[in-house]
Amino acid sequence: MQNALIHHIQKFVNLEPSEIDVLESCLSLSQIKKKEHVLQEGQICTTMYFIAKGCMRQYIINSKGTEQTLQFGIENWWITDYLSYLNHIPSHFYIQAVESSEVISIEKSVLDSVLIQIPKLEKYFRIVAQKAFGAAQMRIKFLFTMSAEERYYHFKNQQPDFVQRVPQYMLASYLDFSAEFMSKIRAGKV
Repeated sequence: MQNALIHHIQKFVNLEPSEIDVLESCLSLSQIKKKEHVLQEGQICTTMYFIAKGCMRQYIINSKGTEQTLQFGIENWWITDYLSYLNHIPSHFYIQAVESSEVISIEKSVLDSVLIQIPKLEKYFRIVAQKAFGAAQMRIKFLFTMSAEERYYHFKNQQPDFVQRVPQYMLASYLDFSAEFMSKIRAGKV
């Protein structure tokens, strides 16, 4: 499982065998069951999760008591609550396994130490953060500029795996419409 992360890192920076050994000694491997949470609202997020296998999501519960999915993560993606993680403050989010998942986690204090020992990992994590931020910006753009139906078809074309892997109510909440509206779109009644 750690090989997936090392392979991902090597796409962006070249690690020496000794650096790989240091990094691997700091990682924790976990099996997360479907619907299990690794973070609940109000907890302080101290961990970053690399998804080696499976699918996870970050969500909130809005004022109406409805779950609103903000982010999905699949293989070779990182997921965390960055504000809680960086500022050591209570989280506003939940992170949950959508499927049974295998994750590689690293605690903030450990990562801070590893980044001192292996400075080139700073570049890797900067690139990962920039890609995540760019994806979040595009999601906001699509929410503001596309109709619900356009968002669905755009997402279906860009991420066909998600449409098959993710429960429809989660996908609907991510695309910011109801599960009922999702059913109408899929049935061609919109």
